[in-house]
Amino acid sequence: MKKILFAFAIGISITVSAQMGTKVASTATKVINVNDVERIEKILASDEMKGRRAGSPEIEKAADFIANEFKQAGLEPANETGYLQQFSMVRPQLVSAKGEINDSEIDAKNIIAITSQAELKVDEKSGYAVRIIKAGEEFRSAINKIIAEKKNAVVFVDTSFSNTFPRLRGLQRQSFKSGNSQNGTNTIFVLGNFQPKEFKFKFEHSFQEQKFANVVGVLPGKSKKNEYVIFSAHYDHIGVGKAVEGDSIYNGANDDAAGTTAVIMLARHFKKLSNNERTIIFAAFTAEEIGGYGSQYFSKQYDPALVMAMFNIEMIGTESKWGKNSAYITGFDKSSMGEILQQNLKGTSFKFYPDPYTDQNLFYRSDNATLARLGVPAHTISTSKMDTEPNYHKVSDEVETLDLHNMAEIILAIAESSKTIVAGKDTPSRVKTDSLN
Repeated sequence: MKKILFAFAIGISITVSAQMGTKVASTATKVINVNDVERIEKILASDEMKGRRAGSPEIEKAADFIANEFKQAGLEPANETGYLQQFSMVRPQLVSAKGEINDSEIDAKNIIAITSQAELKVDEKSGYAVRIIKAGEEFRSAINKIIAEKKNAVVFVDTSFSNTFPRLRGLQRQSFKSGNSQNGTNTIFVLGNFQPKEFKFKFEHSFQEQKFANVVGVLPGKSKKNEYVIFSAHYDHIGVGKAVEGDSIYNGANDDAAGTTAVIMLARHFKKLSNNERTIIFAAFTAEEIGGYGSQYFSKQYDPALVMAMFNIEMIGTESKWGKNSAYITGFDKSSMGEILQQNLKGTSFKFYPDPYTDQNLFYRSDNATLARLGVPAHTISTSKMDTEPNYHKVSDEVETLDLHNMAEIILAIAESSKTIVAGKDTPSRVKTDSLN
């Protein structure tokens, strides 16, 4: 059995080497090989991991495994506590609300606080900015502008928006918490045509807290340490559900143990080369399946102006619609990154294509979206046939359904196509945020 596997691995190296050239083959094919692809996949997508649902004990096992792989690869931890980038999601529930304007009490239903504080007391002496949304304004644009200021504010909303006002409670979504501090400012919305000299507000909230962790490793750059290139994937899946023919575990071999395997293999590859001029960050995100919270928190830790490119890898375990030796890039037309990758693969049999499933809005549905909205050339690489993928979000998404041979070649293609960006020779154009929906 060992001889057969060894011969199979050599066959992969020969095939990929022929495609990518001897310059890459001497290092890459020794590191990116089908045996390790299979080993990592089988652990992450095993029944013991029970579908790696975010917040479960099993996803903690997966995180520990990935962290150990990063350590074995020789990456530096992203923070002082290690490879785990720990955070919590805090969900508020209103307990009580009281408000007075010019010594007159107002109806509690007409005041809404967006806050991460259990008790919030505000009056005219608290230093809050006062904003007014007048009749005739475009409501959503006005709200977005106020939120973008990132200031503590009291916002008086004209009564012409009384039907829309309750929707502001939807802004009371969960917030991030790292350590003992929560992110965000306080915004109080008040329905009424007021120009008060005095006001007092008091809110009490209870909070439900759930802990999560990304796994992040760093390979410091040489001449451009403060410029970052990110390789990422999400390592969570949807856990255990209703049994189908006796199987209730959603193993998530393709979605997205495949992408996580690629990130681990790329970490080993670039560490082996040790010639990256830019700093490379390798990230495995949690909670993609329940809202993309892992990548959202991760994105807040970096200045987007310093992130030169993000390679997010999602579902590369099956052949694309064009067959082997191919993959697609979401948001291809939104930066020059895809063109750079294509140029670096010129003369090989591998080809990157623009996303053929634009009707499914994939550019905004994966972990690249948060940084892309901030202007970063952040794209997802995938092969998933989103119109016909037979095992997507099913219990049948298991290792046996994957083409590990093709998957190894895709990982090698990502390594080769990204080399000039990692080296600091090419810098993709920024995503124009004013063109994003």
